[in-house]
Amino acid sequence: MGDWEGPLRLTSFALLFAVFAAIEAWKPFRPPQHRRWLANLGLALIGSVLLRILFPLAATGVALLAEQRAWGLFNALNWPLWFSLPLCVLLLDLAIYWQHRLFHHLPWLWRVHRVHHADTAVDVTTGLRFHPLELLLSMLLKAGLIIAMGAPASAVLIFEVLLNACAMFNHSNFVLPQRGERQLRRLLITPTLHRIHHSRRSAETNSNFGFSVSCWDRWFGSYSQEAAGGDDRVALGLPGERQYASRLGVMLCLPFRRDR
Repeated sequence: MGDWEGPLRLTSFALLFAVFAAIEAWKPFRPPQHRRWLANLGLALIGSVLLRILFPLAATGVALLAEQRAWGLFNALNWPLWFSLPLCVLLLDLAIYWQHRLFHHLPWLWRVHRVHHADTAVDVTTGLRFHPLELLLSMLLKAGLIIAMGAPASAVLIFEVLLNACAMFNHSNFVLPQRGERQLRRLLITPTLHRIHHSRRSAETNSNFGFSVSCWDRWFGSYSQEAAGGDDRVALGLPGERQYASRLGVMLCLPFRRDR
């Protein structure tokens, strides 16, 4: 993709983070809890560094390698880019939806993913709060899928930027105007919808798995339109895990902690 891929992703991340953080500061939905930010951002930094060391090619590099070696379905079919690019972006997003469900369903994957759900508040930094092991496992699954699909590198880059943007957006601590939110949720997972996913109620936690479009949850029976007690009263986090909200070292050890 050239030397501009890294600066493009970093610039888009920094710009969107600043925008969502500014909206949160202007009109927060719940009182902000900024003490968690250092731990959440620290966890994201550790994961990013490990990914760079262990997967120097990154997802777009894997796509370029597959293209050079003519690996995967789309490289064999040689469809035009205007058709294969949006299709690959949608298929990658669908894969992330099912990956998310898998991390909730399998106990050993849930141990890793619960670091994300142990946050007792949900804001733009929660969208970056994933244990390094989860990021590594996700990259392995993503790389295998990219190779099998033969996804164009441009599609992978667009997907990566959109995934990061949507994760920060739907975790943001603000609420959209009611009418606009109702219209937008027909297409996207909004902050209101995703707060339901961070509820302590297991039935609500196991719903609204999508990170971007809301159609996957609608089509595959995991869509939850309203929280049981209303959006204002959703209890966030995990029962008995409040101490993990702002302690980086303990967050890193959480997947290996023996359950009571």
